Parts: sequence; C-alpha cells; structure tokens
Amino acid sequence: MSDNQEPENGNGGNGGGNPWMKSLMIWGGIFLALLLAVSLFGGPREAPGTAILYSDFKDKVAEGSVAEVKIAPDRISGVLKNEERFVTTPVPGDVNLTTQLEEAGVEYTGTQPEQMNVLLVVLIQALPFLLILGIAFFALRQVQKGGGAGGAMGFGKSKAKLLTEKQGRVTFDDVAGIDEAREELQEIVEFLKDPQRFSKLGGQIPKGALLVGSPGTGKTLLARAIAGEARVPFFTISGSDFVEMFVGVGASRVRDMFEQAKKNAPCIVFIDEIDAVGRHRGNGVGNSNDEREQTLNQLLVEMDGFEANEGIIIIAATNRPDVLDPALLRPGRFDRQVVVPIPDIDGREKILAVHMKKVPLAPDVNPRTIARGTPGFSGADLANLVNEAALLAARRNKRLVAMQEFEDAKDKVMMGSERRSMVMTEDEKKMTAYHEAGHAIVAVHEEASDPIHKATIIPRGRALGMVMRLPERDNYSYHRDKMHANLSVSMGGRVAEEIIFGHDKVSSGASSDIQYATDLARNMVTKWGMSDKLGPLQYESSQEGYLGMGQTTRTMAGAETNKLIDQEIKDLVEGAHKRATDLLSTHEDQLHLLAQAMLEYETLTGDEIKTLLEDGKIDRPDAPSGPIPVQPSQGSSIPKAGKRFGGGGEAPQGA
Repeated sequence: MSDNQEPENGNGGNGGGNPWMKSLMIWGGIFLALLLAVSLFGGPREAPGTAILYSDFKDKVAEGSVAEVKIAPDRISGVLKNEERFVTTPVPGDVNLTTQLEEAGVEYTGTQPEQMNVLLVVLIQALPFLLILGIAFFALRQVQKGGGAGGAMGFGKSKAKLLTEKQGRVTFDDVAGIDEAREELQEIVEFLKDPQRFSKLGGQIPKGALLVGSPGTGKTLLARAIAGEARVPFFTISGSDFVEMFVGVGASRVRDMFEQAKKNAPCIVFIDEIDAVGRHRGNGVGNSNDEREQTLNQLLVEMDGFEANEGIIIIAATNRPDVLDPALLRPGRFDRQVVVPIPDIDGREKILAVHMKKVPLAPDVNPRTIARGTPGFSGADLANLVNEAALLAARRNKRLVAMQEFEDAKDKVMMGSERRSMVMTEDEKKMTAYHEAGHAIVAVHEEASDPIHKATIIPRGRALGMVMRLPERDNYSYHRDKMHANLSVSMGGRVAEEIIFGHDKVSSGASSDIQYATDLARNMVTKWGMSDKLGPLQYESSQEGYLGMGQTTRTMAGAETNKLIDQEIKDLVEGAHKRATDLLSTHEDQLHLLAQAMLEYETLTGDEIKTLLEDGKIDRPDAPSGPIPVQPSQGSSIPKAGKRFGGGGEAPQGA
C-alpha cells in the first residue's frame, strides 16, 4: 500500500476535507455579499433628527430659532440655530410656509421624496427565492456526488474504508502463531505482486479466501498483513454495514463497493463478520425477497457473475461458517477456507514476543513460561495479558514490567479481579476454604486430572473462591478417563461441605460446579457416544454456532430415549459424586490440612499445595516453622444463619 493511493470518490480518504465546513464557508460568503450589496446600493443616510409637531415647528420659525430647512412632500427636516436637528410632517395645503421662512430669514430648499434603490428592492424581494434555490442546489449536489457513505443522500453508497500506509502498514512480521494460515495465503501475496507469473501457465488465483476461527485469533490482522506485504489498496467493511431497513440499499452498497475496488485494482476487499449478510437463504423470518437476501444475491453475482472482477480478491472472516449459504462457499467465490486456530504453545510464545516489543521488560520475564501457563489463549487474549501487566506495573510505580506483573495479570484475566473489599464472616471463609480444598484434594488424587495451578479463597469475579487447573500441554481431544476425573473434581467442593458441615449445612456455592458437571455429562451421553446403554450415537445436533459459541441444540430422540438419556446423565454425575466422596473420606486429614492452610494464606500455588500434602508445611518466608495445626471442624461449629453467599461458587441469584 502506497501513500499516494487515495479513494476515487472521497470515501475513506482525508483529502476531501470536511464537506460541512465547505458548505458553511459558501453560505457565509453569500451572506457577506448580501450585506455588501445593501451597503452599496442603499446610499448615504442623513442622520435622523428629533420628531416635533408641525405647530411647534411653526412657532420655532416665528421665534427665529430655525437655521436651515429641507422641504419634501412627505416630511420637513432641518437644523436649529443651536445645531439640534429635527424632523416633522407637513400639513397639506399650508401655502404660507415659504413666506414665513423668508420673513424669518431661514434658508430652505426643496427635495424629492426618498425612494429606495430599485436594485435593493429587487434584491430583498428575490432573497427568499435565492434561499430556496440554494437549498435545492445543495441537495442536488449531495445526490450527484453521493454524499459519501455518511452523507445525507448516501444510503446506497458503500461504507468500505480504504486503508493506506498512513493508517500503519502491517506485514507478516506482525502476525505470529498462525504459520499454516500464513503459508496458505502467501500465494495470494505472490499473485498480487506478479500476476503474470501465474497467468502465463493458465493458472488462476483464488477469487476469495474465507478466514475461519474463534474470535481474537487474528483474522483481521492477517488480512491486513496480506495487503501490507503486497503493497496494494485494502478496503475494509463489516457485513453489518450492508444491511439496512430499506430494501435494495445493501445491494446498492455491494455494487458501489466493487466499483471502487475496480478503480483501485489490484486490491483486497476485506469483509469482516460476513455471516451478518451471508446467512443461509430461506431460513430467516419473512419472505425470500427481504433486504438481507437481496444483498447476498448481489454479492454472489459480483463475486462470480458474467462480468469478471480482475485483480479484486475478496477476503472474509467469520467464526460461524456453518450458517453461511452454500452458494457463497463454492469454488469460484470463496475458493479457500483458511482455518485460523487458537495458537499452540510455540505460537503463543511468538505472539507474546510480538506484543512485548512495546513494553520495557525486566530480566526475569520468560515468554516461554507465560506461554506454558496460558493454554487456550487467543492472540487477543495474549495482547490483553501484556497490556494488563503493563498497567499493573504502572500502578505499582515500576519502570520495568516484571514476571510478577505477568503472573498477576494472568490470574486477573483467567480468574477475574480480586474483590478484597468484600466482607465475609469467619464461617463463610471456613465454608469457602473447605469447598475449595475439596476440589483440590480430589484433583490431586485423580490421575487423569490436570495439575492445580492456583487455589484461592479470595473472591474473584463472581466466584467466592476458585481452584484453577492448567494442562501440562495443549490438548486437542479429551479422553473418557479425564472426563470422569473432571466430573469428580467438580463434585469435590459439594462433597467436602457434606462431610465437614453435614447435610443440612450444604451451601449454594456449588451451583456453577453442578451446571458444569451436568453439561459435561450431557455431552458425553448425547454427542460423544460415551454411554454403554445408549451406544455411540448422536442424540443432539447443533443448529447454530461454532466452536461452542452461541450454540443451541435440538434433541433427536423419542420420549423413552430421552428418559434413558436423563437417567444416564444422572448416573454419571452421581457416580462422580460417589468417587469424590470416597476420595475425600479416605484423605480427610489432607482436606483439613489444606483448608487450614488456605485460611492462613488465602492463596496457594499448585507447588505449595503439593509440598503441603507431602511435608505438612509450606516453604514460605512468612510460613510457620512447624506443621500447620489441624483442627477438625464439626457441623455444630457453624452457627445457623439466614441468606448468605455460597462457599465456593457464584453468589446465588436473588439471594
């Protein structure tokens, strides 16, 4: 993209200036011209005098106090000997006035009636018509030039913005962690640089590439990098910019967008969130001739119709490819679907290195360690992590961002902000400590469970406490034994409350745990074929959504099968509850030990929990020299209370 490439019709460019300011200057000039005409044609004006009665004027003439008089048919003006001016209206038929003036020695002269300048009269009378013509001219001018994408008459004009290097050039050096996607799109860059290299052998470059991936994986950044590498114009627009309440506006905008692109070819047109306009036709509410479908039809025609769009490459991004119309995905339109995945540990390390270039780092910062502790983070999540660490360092008045800031920022992003201002009673803290200790003890003794990263009883986000587990490596599939382990860990907090405080003192803190366990068990039975009674069949299908986002399901079974599904889900969850009960009953001494440690320190890392369970103490500067005293709790130690927050989960709604 070069600096000298500007939009042909002013859309997205800065060279056209502000049209409203130009119009204001034009009308200001017209107003000043009218004032000048009035001042020129109006002629000089004699200073007005004091109005007096005609009889008083006659008396002053008789007294000899009048020095000069000008007589007109409709008025008499003059100057007294004391230089005071006056004006009066004559009485018709007074023929003796001149005689009296001569006898009193008053100089007098006659004047014609004052008449307004003819040009000024015409100008004043024509002023309303000139104003109407000016408004009509302004409206016509807006219609002819389209008014831009945001003009008063620019409904049908494209809202695509042309980005140049003035907005910052992005290259593949700014894109990390998605090497496979870069390699697939490298051919587009080579074609834009040298089209003859491919055309002389009869090859045709793909007309469109669809970038598919979760939000925040870098689809938009990757599209900008292609344009930056090829140094061609880059038009960007959102799918929602095509859709309006007026039928036909979206189709008009599609046509205008391709007209702009043809004038700047070769170029790239990037359509973000194309699912807003490219949904499957016939599935919406209303008839088949609505605005969105007309827009989609026009887009299909422009991409691969009778008229070829040479040198225009369409790149679109979506995280919901399953809802797109099949005609949009066929070869000749979007020839390639490039998956932009969540980065693995190597990709996360590279992404962190890109974002850390803008941050002054302390010597102890290790991107590899941070990447290992952030599985499942997208590029946007990692950028947010670096930004949060920089903000924490600034808040602590540090000159460099250290590893501690990155750890604290990671906890904030993954678990939420600490709510230390939240006041909890000692009983609620105790309940929360045993709840989280129950999760942690079950996780330690479940071989298939992920290792514990951190456990805390400090309220974070909507939770009153939390046990965070992180996998040792990136996982792309989950095994049955790990799913059963996760079910047991999710039941650990509830079981710990039952064992320590009794059946009647169980809190609502396990609400989110129960929801997680129920959803996991339902997926195991209905989607993943992990029920021996139901077999490897799918009983629920996704209607919309991608990668689990915004997903709705539809049951594909009869009444009897649904009863069996519900029973299998119940058996899985209750089996996990029994496994957690057996583990915590066997290791109840560890449950008390860990709960007392969490009450003492509030937050423990996974290594500290492991050391505590092995040695009975924690190697901390502020730790006591000996083992932590264990005081088994009884159900009677918790006084009966009214409504309160749950011990380890979310605050109950409406409590």
